[in-house]
Amino acid sequence: MKKLQIFEPAMCCNTGFSGVGVDTELIRISAVIKALAKKEVKLDRFNLSKEPQEFINNAEVNKYVNTVGIDKLPVTTLDGKIVLEGRYPSNEEIAEYLELPIEALGEKPKILGVSIEN
Repeated sequence: MKKLQIFEPAMCCNTGFSGVGVDTELIRISAVIKALAKKEVKLDRFNLSKEPQEFINNAEVNKYVNTVGIDKLPVTTLDGKIVLEGRYPSNEEIAEYLELPIEALGEKPKILGVSIEN
């Protein structure tokens, strides 16, 4: 199975509910990780303030942070290689990276951009 990991900037909370506003991207990513876990598919998510060692252990991410800096986080790696930087992957990108149907992420399939209801 593919190994997908997201390396995030330092945050006090990964849910998106702390601070002044709600970060819908953090809520979406949390929901996707939860949906994947139900299917026994792992998507790792590392926060710089909580798991700094993970940023050191991944050579690509370590080089990225030392070269580009932390202001351009998050970065997403697939099998240890950076595939996306500066934003969270879309649900479609996650499904593509993990070679899964979009339904595995908790979404209904879409035809011409319209959700199909069962």
